[in-house]
Amino acid sequence: MNNKEKFLNKAIELASENVKSGNGGPFGAVVVKDGKIIATGVNNVTTNNDPTAHAEVTAIRNACKELNTFQLEGCEIYSSCEPCPMCLGAIYWARPKALYFAADKYDAADAGFDDSFIYDEIKLDYSNRKIITEIIALKNKKQPFIDWENSKFNVEY
Repeated sequence: MNNKEKFLNKAIELASENVKSGNGGPFGAVVVKDGKIIATGVNNVTTNNDPTAHAEVTAIRNACKELNTFQLEGCEIYSSCEPCPMCLGAIYWARPKALYFAADKYDAADAGFDDSFIYDEIKLDYSNRKIITEIIALKNKKQPFIDWENSKFNVEY
């Protein structure tokens, strides 16, 4: 068994243990750096009453805390399943060097975890989305960006 398979198996094991324990959904993730597991995460949406508590997001949060950074440069993320749109966005923001997953979005959909509606919604004009989505252009709408550009706390990411 190679390292990729080893770390993916760990993510799958975490996902199965999570289900069997009743702590959450069937998803697990592992963050690896230099061949070593830095952090793990499992789905805790229902137990934490947090719709963002997906395995990948949790693993990213844990890894960033462990490494004391907001980016996962040089890291790899192993997920038991293809990440949903939210998790994929978080992964891109975290900037790991690689993402590996076992089951795909079609396997997830077959088990009742179908995210295709989100991909469909993103493509729509605001006025056609299922959730009321309206842009309200206030005069000061760019002020936070101006403040950021002029801030001594401005950190590129």
